Amino acid sequence: MSRPAFDDIYMELAVNLAKRSHCLKRHVGAVLTKDTRIISIGYNGPPSGTHNCDEEWPEAGCPRDSKGGCSLAIHAEQNAILYAVKNKTAVEGATLYVTLSPCLACSRIIFSMGISRVIYLNSYAAYKGLSSDEGVDFLNKFGVECLQYEGMLTNVTHMI
Repeated sequence: MSRPAFDDIYMELAVNLAKRSHCLKRHVGAVLTKDTRIISIGYNGPPSGTHNCDEEWPEAGCPRDSKGGCSLAIHAEQNAILYAVKNKTAVEGATLYVTLSPCLACSRIIFSMGISRVIYLNSYAAYKGLSSDEGVDFLNKFGVECLQYEGMLTNVTHMI
């Protein structure tokens, strides 16, 4: 019996975590690891204790901010980083697995926190209709290894 690679395990977990999202626009999951151990997880959605978009605004989702984005959403990678820091877990040198490549704002946070590697499943640029992944370009330019996942997702839980 062959054992799955850690990249496959963590990306499968990120995909399954994305199913926890209350966002009507997009479900994104993230897993933050260090030395083959999970140090934090996250998915996109409003801050804990506020409104769940799919419950409060089931037709259209949360109100939009001045730039047209979700007014309540915290991105999955932000949630994973914030939870780690809140629990006094060092993230320097960590690897982040995320189901959607980081936007530019998240990439600046990832870089600033000293995360050294990002593995993403799907392209944010393709999702947004952009010519390039600005966040990926930023991370690669400043020395953070940022790669699209190329493994096999064989143990993803399907919703019934």
